[in-house]
Amino acid sequence: MATLDGKPVSADDLLPLALTNLGHFTSIRVDADGTIRGLSLHLERLARDCEAVFGADLDTGRVREFVRRGLAGRALPCVVRVTVYDPGAELGHLADADDPHVLVSVRAAGAMPPAPLRAMSVTYERDLPHVKHVGLLGALHARRTAQLAGYDDALFVDRDGRVTEGSTWNVGFVDRDGAVVWPRGDVLPGVTMALLRERAEHRFATVTLEQAKGMAAAFATNTSIGVRALAAIDETGLAAAHPVLDGLVETYLSIPGERP
Repeated sequence: MATLDGKPVSADDLLPLALTNLGHFTSIRVDADGTIRGLSLHLERLARDCEAVFGADLDTGRVREFVRRGLAGRALPCVVRVTVYDPGAELGHLADADDPHVLVSVRAAGAMPPAPLRAMSVTYERDLPHVKHVGLLGALHARRTAQLAGYDDALFVDRDGRVTEGSTWNVGFVDRDGAVVWPRGDVLPGVTMALLRERAEHRFATVTLEQAKGMAAAFATNTSIGVRALAAIDETGLAAAHPVLDGLVETYLSIPGERP
């Protein structure tokens, strides 16, 4: 059951979130040993985004406690989503929405890393790209469009033809010299991406769609999937197996987790 500030949440509590869609969140994978890679970074994100969305401070110590309560009795591994919103928010008076509360929900985790994915390029730019907010309609519509076309997910390209990110994941590339390249642009700064960049020298560069299709390999990253190879962008196939990708997977899995 989902909890709000550590207590069972009611339908009435959830109505403001459903009807106003004002809030932000982070998703956290809890491994079989009960630890979380990058937990401190997830908490930093929540605090930063709470200031951006609500102009309010967030007690991350309380968030840890609510996560612990939400995990009690749950099978591991799992994915915890922490959503921050104001249950008192009213659509016509959103300037008064400044009392954020913490919703914790838990779902089963999939295998990691999952099978390579095939991505369809979609022209799309997220609102407030540096905030992990709950306004997911555009991103999820792009994912649905890609799946209806026979792909697994959508890869976003901005109005200037530059690759930015995936629907719910960062994208990275391995160039022909074996270097890891992250696309420069307005993207959500992912925790998994940050953890990988802390442990090796990577570079940022503008990556056009044509350049992306010419890379030696490509991969998606987020907390739920770790590092996942891209097998194709549109009709262009990519190497799903590559030594650099193997190294990224090994690096990520070797990162010690934190206790909530």
